[in-house]
Amino acid sequence: MKKLSHEEISYKRASIEKLDNIKRMPVYVLLNSIRSCYNVGSIFRTSDGVMIEKLFLCGYTPTPEKKEVIKTALGSQNSVNWEYIKDPIKVITSLKSNGIKVCALELTDKSISYCAVSKSDFPLCLIVGNEISGVSQELIELCDFSIEIPQYGIKQSLNVAVAYGVAVFDLRRVFETK
Repeated sequence: MKKLSHEEISYKRASIEKLDNIKRMPVYVLLNSIRSCYNVGSIFRTSDGVMIEKLFLCGYTPTPEKKEVIKTALGSQNSVNWEYIKDPIKVITSLKSNGIKVCALELTDKSISYCAVSKSDFPLCLIVGNEISGVSQELIELCDFSIEIPQYGIKQSLNVAVAYGVAVFDLRRVFETK
């Protein structure tokens, strides 16, 4: 086994110029009122890693105009399709009208394991909520279902960017399943 060099890794990757030719995973992500610029930047990098369709920044979620977002995003703000729309309900209503299922990454009385999502759930919009309060009840009521990541320690949740990474990479696994 040999660690790959940056050049060897880059050879296998897409370039900004060729992004339009790459099939994106049919997952839209809605970030609602994420407060940390660093979490948002991290979510941009993860979104690039799985090639989501689009990232919606809503509420008071910071955009890539903030230097702290750019610092963590490391250029992925240029490869991820994104848009700022203050009102998350407008985004959800529009996506649902186009046949896209909406899923909250949140503990609810009916949430299923993040591993239980199936290919028939695509295309979907994954809602990720605030670091402290999570996804609001108002948005949960607009969802088709919710997913959770089981916790085995004393804490009831993960950092929002970490939880997003766990969930969206599993969505990628499901999407690629034949």
